[in-house]
Amino acid sequence: MRHEDDVRAYLQDHLPGFLDRLSEWVRIPSVAGVPERRKHLTRSANWLAGELRDIGFPITEIWEGSQGPAVFAEWMGAPGAPTVLIYSHHDVRAVKEENWDQTDPFSPVFRDGRLYGRGTSDAKGQVMAHLWGLRAHLAVTGRKAPAVNLKLIVEGEEEAGSPGLAAMVRNHRERLKADVVIFSDTLLWKAGHPAICTSVRGLVSVHLEVYGPRADIHSGAVSGPAPNPALEMSRMLAGLHDEKGRIAFPAFYDCVEVIPTKRRQELAALDFDPEDWLARSRTRSIREEAGYTVLEQLWERPALEVIALVAGDPVGVKRATVPSMASVDLTIRTVAGQTVPEVAFQVRHWFETMKSNHYDYQLAVDTETAQEPYRTPENPVLDALSIAMAKGFDVDEVGRMGNAGGGPAELLSTALDVPVVFFGTGLVEDNWHDSDESVCVDILRAGAATLAFLWDELVSS
Repeated sequence: MRHEDDVRAYLQDHLPGFLDRLSEWVRIPSVAGVPERRKHLTRSANWLAGELRDIGFPITEIWEGSQGPAVFAEWMGAPGAPTVLIYSHHDVRAVKEENWDQTDPFSPVFRDGRLYGRGTSDAKGQVMAHLWGLRAHLAVTGRKAPAVNLKLIVEGEEEAGSPGLAAMVRNHRERLKADVVIFSDTLLWKAGHPAICTSVRGLVSVHLEVYGPRADIHSGAVSGPAPNPALEMSRMLAGLHDEKGRIAFPAFYDCVEVIPTKRRQELAALDFDPEDWLARSRTRSIREEAGYTVLEQLWERPALEVIALVAGDPVGVKRATVPSMASVDLTIRTVAGQTVPEVAFQVRHWFETMKSNHYDYQLAVDTETAQEPYRTPENPVLDALSIAMAKGFDVDEVGRMGNAGGGPAELLSTALDVPVVFFGTGLVEDNWHDSDESVCVDILRAGAATLAFLWDELVSS
C-alpha cells in the first residue's frame, strides 16, 4: 500500500508540471492530412523525442512516414523481463475553429477539472499518461531503468488512416519486436466505473459520386425532366438499411460472429443508464437494433454512417439550380468474422443493384487504409492490467468494454505476431474529433498511476 500511496503522491505533486508539458505539446498544431501543417508534425515528433530523452530513453529516433513522422524509442534495461511495445499517435484531427467556445483549439486552458485543446485526449494526453506513469515508476522504485523493457512507436498519420504504418512496421519489424503491444488510442467506460477495452471494430470507407446534368442548371428551365443527382443519392442512401434498420448489403451479416455469452455478460455488467449515455454522448436519442443492447450495438455489431453529404449550394446564396453532382462519404464499422475484401465486394454488389441508367456514377472503396476488427485474447498482460488499473483508479474491480471505432490493432498484432492489449484515458464526453475537445485531468492522473503499477505487475505476476 505504501508503494501505491507514493505513486499517487508523486503524480499529485507533479501535476502542474504534467499539465504544463501537455499544454506545450498541444500548442503544436500537428494536424494530419493538411500539407501546410506538415512542418508542425515534424515539430511535434521532435518535441516528443526530446521528452523521451529527458526521461532517460537511451535510443530515440524519428522515422519518416508517408504523411507524417513517427517517433520510435527503446529502453532495453531489464534483461529477462518482458518487452512491451507502446503504440499511439501524435497527429490530431483538423479543426473548425469557429465552433470552439472554450478556447482556441491550440491554446489549451484548464477549467473545471478539464484541460481543453485539440489532442488533449486524442491522443497526446494518452501518450503523456505513459510518460508520467514511467516517471512515477522510476522515482518511487528508485530504478535506473524500467522494470520491463520498453519500446514506443508513436505515429504521425493515424488521423489520416495510418497509410504508411504497414510499410513502417514491415521495414522495422526487428526493431519493433516485443512480447505484447499496449495500444493507447482508446476509451474508458466512464469516470468512477473504469473498464478495459478488449476489442475494436474495423473500418471501411466509401466515397460515392452521382452525376446528373452536365452543369448546374437553373431549375426554372429544366425542372421535371432533368435528372437530379441529389434525389438519386437520397434514393440510394435510403436503400442502405432495410425495414429493420439492418445494413442492406447482400450477404453482409453472413459472416458476423454471434456475440459470445461471456461477452454479453461482461457488457451487461457495466453501469449503463440511457439518460447518462445521452448526456455524455450528446446523441439526442438511441437508435435500437432488435435483440441487442446499446453497448452490444456499439462494440459488437456492424454499423454504417454517412459522414459527409454534399449537393447543390450547401452554403452561401442559393442559385436555384438543379445540381450537376452529389457526393457522399460513408464509414462502415465491421466486427468479428467480417473482412475488408468481403465487405468491399458487398458494397460494390449493392451499388450495381442500385444504380440507374439516368445517371453516371463514381464509386471508390478504400481498401488501402481500411482496418480489420480485433479482439484481445486472454493473456497474462491483460490480467496484470486489470490489477494495475484497479489500483490506479482506486476501485475494487474493472469491467470489460469495446471501442466503437477502430485502429491498426490487427495490423500490429499480425505483423509482429503478438497480442494487443488496449489502455487509454479517453471518455466519450471528451469530444474527440469535435469542437472543445478536452480531457478529464483526474482520469489522466489515474491512467498514469495505472501505468506506473503495470510495469511492476508484469514482472511480479
